[in-house]
Amino acid sequence: MSEQHSRQRFETAAIHAGQEPDPVTGAVVPPIHQVSTFKQDGVGGLRGGYEYSRSANPTRTALEENLAALEGGTRGLAFASGLAAEDCLLRTVLRPGDHLVIPDDAYGGTFRLITKVAERWGVAWSVARTSDPAAVRAALRPETKLIWVETPSNPLLGVTDIALVAEIARSAGARLVVDNTFASPYLQQPLALGADVVVHSTTKYLGGHSDVVGGALVTSDAGLAQELAFHQNAMGAVAGPFDSWLVLRGIKTLAVRMDRHSANAARIAEALAAHPRVTRVHYPGLPSHPGHETAVKQMRDFGGMVSFQVEGGEAAAVEVCDRARLFILGESLGGVESLIEHPGRMTHASAAGSALEVPADLVRLSVGIEAVEDLLADLSQALG
Repeated sequence: MSEQHSRQRFETAAIHAGQEPDPVTGAVVPPIHQVSTFKQDGVGGLRGGYEYSRSANPTRTALEENLAALEGGTRGLAFASGLAAEDCLLRTVLRPGDHLVIPDDAYGGTFRLITKVAERWGVAWSVARTSDPAAVRAALRPETKLIWVETPSNPLLGVTDIALVAEIARSAGARLVVDNTFASPYLQQPLALGADVVVHSTTKYLGGHSDVVGGALVTSDAGLAQELAFHQNAMGAVAGPFDSWLVLRGIKTLAVRMDRHSANAARIAEALAAHPRVTRVHYPGLPSHPGHETAVKQMRDFGGMVSFQVEGGEAAAVEVCDRARLFILGESLGGVESLIEHPGRMTHASAAGSALEVPADLVRLSVGIEAVEDLLADLSQALG
């Protein structure tokens, strides 16, 4: 991250960091370098440091520099998916015999990667409610190398005090990883609060338009960044040029989109909390949320994700999902359009029967940027 962009406010850096006008044509948008290899100026003479697009590509470099600037880090790395980023991180930091702590409310794909892939490689794991410092400390072992946090978490919108858990990690000689996907760097910057690495699914709010799949890691630890970059190149699950360009395009409007996502979600959370068929609403912006005070302390706003539970159990929750019309029934989140899903049967099916199993009566909303009155009307008819 350049010193110039470190001084810029978020909205400015989102548009300009890593995206200087093209020196040849003056184009104000970075070009898509849809190329696999680069001409060398003599054997070993790399022009601009580029030789092969798995190792580096100018469009991906622009995205990686932009991500680093937005998260306040020194190095960003872009991947083919959020899980590809997580896989690279796990295999870089952990060795057979190591242990990590994962939250009891984590994305199902993360849980699957750790329990079905990393565990077979000899990595042990324990579950802890990361919003409870005592639970995190109790889960630590002498061989713990990593504490994994999602905040807000997926799908129950749990909130973890990043600075406090960072202190616990440091005292244990472990690293803290924060999945910042739900918040986005506009609403929350974990590195400034003591995290060692930030993880993103750039598919979600960073891309913002449901037209790209990608992932990212950001850190300020130079040694760790070098190790991650080595593994990124060795393993090869990198973001392609066009995907990188799409995420860059999405990031330009991240700030204004997140403002609208957050405003719409707050209105919807309040309406759901007052609905007679809704038994519980999970949204950090509600004063009744157990993590509200922590969220106020470490977030700019509360984001566009809302989960709620309905009377009548699983069948009723599925019916709400099926009855929605403007809210599109689908997985993923963070796009400009609103989505609805049943986590137990969809995004978190891999956690069924485990300590991370989600409530069967839970419905998750990704609140888009449509007119909130239309969204409220759709939910009202879906709830009946």
